[in-house]
Amino acid sequence: MAYITFENINKSFGKNHVLKGIDLEVEKGELLTLLGPSGCGKSTLLRCLAGLEEVQEGKIMLEGKDITNVDARLRQIGMVFQQYSLFPNMTVEQNLAFGLKIKKMGKEEIKKEVEYILELVGLKEKAKSYPSQLSGGQQQRVALARAIVTKPKVLLLDEPLSAIDAKLRKNLQIEIRRIQKELNITTIFVTHDQDEAMIMSDRICLLNEGKIEQLGTPIDVYTDPKTKFAAGFIGNYNVFTPAEFTTVTGEEYEKSHAIVIRPETISIRKEKYNRENCYEYQGTVVESIPRGNVLRYRVDVNGVLVSADTLFRSFSVFEEGTSVWMSVEKRNCLEVEDAI
Repeated sequence: MAYITFENINKSFGKNHVLKGIDLEVEKGELLTLLGPSGCGKSTLLRCLAGLEEVQEGKIMLEGKDITNVDARLRQIGMVFQQYSLFPNMTVEQNLAFGLKIKKMGKEEIKKEVEYILELVGLKEKAKSYPSQLSGGQQQRVALARAIVTKPKVLLLDEPLSAIDAKLRKNLQIEIRRIQKELNITTIFVTHDQDEAMIMSDRICLLNEGKIEQLGTPIDVYTDPKTKFAAGFIGNYNVFTPAEFTTVTGEEYEKSHAIVIRPETISIRKEKYNRENCYEYQGTVVESIPRGNVLRYRVDVNGVLVSADTLFRSFSVFEEGTSVWMSVEKRNCLEVEDAI
């Protein structure tokens, strides 16, 4: 039996049907990421589990017990929001001790637990500091520490890193994952950032308009998208209609399914490749977009724009207007459905 089970969860706000029959299982100790665009229902599903939103239809189970209508305070679930919501008039250690005092733990036990969690999140030297004396990243670690110090059954993270700068965000992603693994705490993480989901997750649940579009490991979801939406949201695939695919490759494609190709699977150079089991086609470079250590080319192939990613080498860059050949293995051209 799964540790957490969502059964046919439906939720509406007025005429807006936000969650549409969600069925989902989460295993004990795993980190599951709810991924999707704004308005797809990921935060609402999280809040239903926490007891902050009422489920209109369906059932939520935790450790085999129905908690659908259990008071939020009795669910033993820790939650970290985008806002840190720390008590400004309390020190770091006082913020952490607050929840333990409510549980009526003894002073020595509270001290021991607070010291352990501060060590775990790397803030032992900030124990006597107030929130106003901490950086944004430090405040977020305090918020995380406060959520886990009470030893909840489940940890919920609702886009906790969205307000933090890119470099620190990367570090905190690694830190949160380390802490989650060390505590073996079942965690559900909400984000709209596909890179963050790939880094953080044991599994990714991709949501679209209140439904589960695809569920699987990061590698499975990235390399084997099942729908046009999944391909467009994860991996920045080229998505072609059958007619566009024929226009690009010059080969007839008789099926009605869309065809998707990851940009990094497409090779690009000035000369033709003449490789076996590949589609090869010629086009004109429209633009090149630096993306860190990757350079993305947009190439016009008979009126269809094709994206190809290469490692960024400043000594080998195709200028706009350059005629190039592109090659992709046939096995990397995937058929997908329009929707689940």
